[in-house]
Amino acid sequence: MKKDKKQKVKYSKFIVFLVILLNTIFAAATLYAFIKIGSEPVVLIGAWFSFTVSELWFLSGIKKKEIDKEVDSKENYKERV
Repeated sequence: MKKDKKQKVKYSKFIVFLVILLNTIFAAATLYAFIKIGSEPVVLIGAWFSFTVSELWFLSGIKKKEIDKEVDSKENYKERV
């Protein structure tokens, strides 16, 4: 059970790292395109960052539910003992 929990933590940390990395790459590519072309892709920027923010938001919601479930199970265990 502990191994499974560590894998989930590593997985969520990997997702957060990947999102930060991809956002950095996207920002650099957008700045480069803006310098070369001279126009800002406003819709693309909005769509990209709303996608990445929603991914992180959903990931945090999953983590919050897991923490709530652990707290509930510990409280139920204390009540039974």
